[in-house]
Amino acid sequence: MLTDPWPTAFLFFAAAAVLPLLPKGLLRALLLLVVPLAAAWQIWTLDLGTFAQVEFIGFQLDLMRVDKLSRVFGLIFCLAAFLGNLYAWHVRDPVQQVAALLYAGSAIGAVFAGDLITLFFYWEGTAIASVFLIWARGTKAAYHTGMRYLIIQIGSGVILLAGVVLLYRETGSIAFERMTLGSVATWLIFISFGIKCAFPLLHNWLQDSYPAATVTGTVILSAFTTKLAVYALARGFAGTEILIYIGTIMTLFPIFFAEIENDLRRVLAYSLNNQLGFMVVGIGIGTEMALNGTASHAFAHILYKALLFMSVGAVLYRTGTSKASELGGLYRTMPLTAMFCLVGAASISAFPLFSGFVTKSLILDEAGAGHHPYVWAALVFASAGVLSHSGIKIPYFTFFAHDSGKRPAEAPTHMLWAMGITAFLCIAIGVYPDPLYALLPYPVEFHPYTMGHVVGQLQLLCFALLAFGVLMRTGIHPPEIRAINLDTDWTYRRFMPAVVTRVADAVSQFWSAKMRFWLRRVEAVVGRLFQVYGPEGRVAQSSPTGAMVLWIAVFLGVTLIVSFLS
Repeated sequence: MLTDPWPTAFLFFAAAAVLPLLPKGLLRALLLLVVPLAAAWQIWTLDLGTFAQVEFIGFQLDLMRVDKLSRVFGLIFCLAAFLGNLYAWHVRDPVQQVAALLYAGSAIGAVFAGDLITLFFYWEGTAIASVFLIWARGTKAAYHTGMRYLIIQIGSGVILLAGVVLLYRETGSIAFERMTLGSVATWLIFISFGIKCAFPLLHNWLQDSYPAATVTGTVILSAFTTKLAVYALARGFAGTEILIYIGTIMTLFPIFFAEIENDLRRVLAYSLNNQLGFMVVGIGIGTEMALNGTASHAFAHILYKALLFMSVGAVLYRTGTSKASELGGLYRTMPLTAMFCLVGAASISAFPLFSGFVTKSLILDEAGAGHHPYVWAALVFASAGVLSHSGIKIPYFTFFAHDSGKRPAEAPTHMLWAMGITAFLCIAIGVYPDPLYALLPYPVEFHPYTMGHVVGQLQLLCFALLAFGVLMRTGIHPPEIRAINLDTDWTYRRFMPAVVTRVADAVSQFWSAKMRFWLRRVEAVVGRLFQVYGPEGRVAQSSPTGAMVLWIAVFLGVTLIVSFLS
């Protein structure tokens, strides 16, 4: 029997059930805003502990485990749902509205799941709900992209379920708690989390799907799936050393793809992968301060990444394109959007007084203090790369580069409100991080605004700006051209089709050769029989018809006698 209070996710599910019954317009839009606020209030006021326990096929499921780690992720998910729905105020498509509610509710439900079975149901819920934000684009390409996305996300859930079953057989427990990579079960769970977190070589679903979604769908997608995976890794695999090196690779490889990418929403998708790497490194280090850094950076990242996707989405909404080669000079008619984009760019680049500075520093300091000098150096290099491809490239080529001749109107008012609130939060967290630090899982004794932190970061940013300027002036920086850049999707766009074509050709040729061989043999046998038994054959010439009839009569008689005797 379900005990009070009801799980926060159920608020979203109830709203999703009620929304199609309401008349289109204001009531639906208000419901989309009220539900995240009510959910955040419930999370804020709940005491720490485990609630909403229910029996299910012999297992006790903990639907609502509230601790400081789940609380901070639950709050930012509610805030992201509110901002995403405000940004999508103009959308009147009930499919997108219901999908957004179910998606946010599933992600929040997974965050508060106290057992692996509950986690599995919500895990698959995020996959099924979110794909409709891609299909809502209504194009053939979006349909195929959504199918690829769904296969990968559902596959992650199937792997998770297999790991849960094996873990239960080994330990007799389904509790969602810290694990070690000592068995097939935990490796399967780890891989499942890694797929959703976009580990290297498992990441391209992110760059494939997010830019294919609707203008508003991409903003909502950017908040939940990957950060849910970060939470799951922090809950289940904190201190797992391999995550340090996986995260380091994640911070580095997207830089080069982002630099040559023309589609600005794909640039932001690569940047998202880069920022996830910092969080994964913090989880791998596993100290209390590193986990604080991961949680706080996830909180800040959801905001500034949403802000960047909102600004590029507003440009796409007004101009119909997000290609850098087709944009430029838009600050003239979209000044507020440009300003908000700059706030997001400063935040992701970790400029002092912006949110990224006060959260990323926690992870960098722990990497340095934990005797990982090469990891620390890689993270510093990655931080400079972020400034180049997201801090500079996004606003520069969208608003300030060559004049594209486009003069679109400013973004709609509700989009500006969503961007304005998000920009305010990015600045507020950067200027006064103590309220965010107070939400973190462990006590925080950290002062980001020391002389060493500020000067060191400003030096890094200034050198990165100088490098960008030199590359642009010398023409070394990759030009923005119309092109499709292949990542690991080369495997299914080029390699696998080529392999299948080659194999199919080889099999076809082999089959044709074998068929020709046997046809020749059959034709030879038939020809030989025809020569012997045909009308002009030797048998026909030496055996008259009467003799053949006589022999048939003899065989028939013998057959009848044998049948009678038996």
